[in-house]
Amino acid sequence: MAFDFLVPVEDRVIAHCELLPAQAIGKNTHIHTVKDGLPVLANATIAIVGVKETRNAFEKKLEQLDVSEIRMQFYRLLLGNWNSTIVDLGDIEEGDTVEDTYFVVKEVVAGLLEEKVIPVILGATQDVSYPAYRAFDGIKDMINLVAIDSRFDFGIDDELISSHSYMSKIITDKPNNLFNFSNIGYQSYFNAQEEIDLMERLFFDAYRLGEVANDLALAEPVLRNAHMISLDARAVRASEMGLANSFSPNGFSGREICTIARYAGISDKVSLFGIFEMENNVQSQQLVAQIVWYFIEGINFRINESPYSKTDDFLRYTVPTEEEELVFHKSQLTQRWWIEVPSIFTSHTKANTPALLPCTEKDYLDACNQNIPERWFKAYKKGFN
Repeated sequence: MAFDFLVPVEDRVIAHCELLPAQAIGKNTHIHTVKDGLPVLANATIAIVGVKETRNAFEKKLEQLDVSEIRMQFYRLLLGNWNSTIVDLGDIEEGDTVEDTYFVVKEVVAGLLEEKVIPVILGATQDVSYPAYRAFDGIKDMINLVAIDSRFDFGIDDELISSHSYMSKIITDKPNNLFNFSNIGYQSYFNAQEEIDLMERLFFDAYRLGEVANDLALAEPVLRNAHMISLDARAVRASEMGLANSFSPNGFSGREICTIARYAGISDKVSLFGIFEMENNVQSQQLVAQIVWYFIEGINFRINESPYSKTDDFLRYTVPTEEEELVFHKSQLTQRWWIEVPSIFTSHTKANTPALLPCTEKDYLDACNQNIPERWFKAYKKGFN
C-alpha cells in the first residue's frame, strides 16, 4: 500500500501544535504521527502531502524543502467558518530513484482521489505534477489541467523530464488523458515563440501576467473548469517571496495569488491542488500557508450548480452573431456565466444537450458587440468536454 511510504510529520511540528490556541488549524487537523500512525480518511475533505523530491529540478536545489516550516506557518493560522475536515498525511521522501518517488506520488494521489479526498501537494519541484496527473488514470478519462506559472514548461525536444519540461511529457505520454491545458500568468520573455505557437496550435488557453493582474476575474472560469491545478511559486514576484533566488521581479502579488487560490477552491471540479518551487525563508513559507488557507476557504464556498439541472435559478440569453447563434446562461445565485458549445455533445449531459463552457460577463458583452469569445472558439475547434 502506497500510504505505507508516507513519513510521519516531524515531532517539532507536533510540539508546535500543542502550544496553539483552540481555533488554530493545527489544533483541528488530523496529523500522521509516529505515535498515532496515519489518520482515518473517512469524512476527510483535504489531505496535505509533502513531496521532497528534487533530483529533476531544472536549477539544482541547494537544500531540501523544509515542509515542516510551511506546516508550522499554516497550522498557526485560524480556521475560517469551515465544515472541511483536514488531514495531514506527512511526507513522501526521495526514493532510491526519481521513478520510485513518482510511483509513490501517483499511488498516494490515486488513493486519495478514489476516496474523494482533495490532495494538497507541497512539492519541492514542479515535475511532480507529472505523476500527480498520471494518478487520474482509470479514475477520470479526460483531464483539464491549469498551471499558474510564468513558463509553459514544454522544455526542449527529447529533454529528460524536469521542472521546466514536465508538460511535454504530459502532452505526449500514453495514455493521453489531457483534454485541455491552460496557463495563467505566463511572462512572454520566459517563453520561446515556438512554445507560444504550440499553445495556439493545440487550442490551449494562455493568459499573460498583465492581463490577469488587471482583471483577476478572468482566471475564475478557467479554474472553474479545471480538475487539477499546478501552481509554480515562481509565478509570484520575488519581493513577495522574500527576495528568493530564481524568482523574477515581476509576478503575481501575494493578494493576487491568494485570490486565484480561492477561485481554485470554489471550483467544484478541482480535485487536486499542488504548490511547487517554494524557497526556505519565512516570508515564502507564510505566503504558501496563506495560499493553502484561501484554497480551503474556497472549497467551503463550493456550490454545485449547472444551468441544465436547475433552470429556474438561471437566466438564458441568446446572442445572434454573423457566424453563430451563441447561448449564454447566468446563475442568479452566484452571478456566474456559462456559454453553450454547440454540436459538441458529452456523455454526462442529456442527449443532444450542448456542453457548457464557463465564461465571464465580459464574454457575453463582447458577443453582444459581435466579438466571439476566444475560449469558445478554441473549445468549438477542439471539441469541448
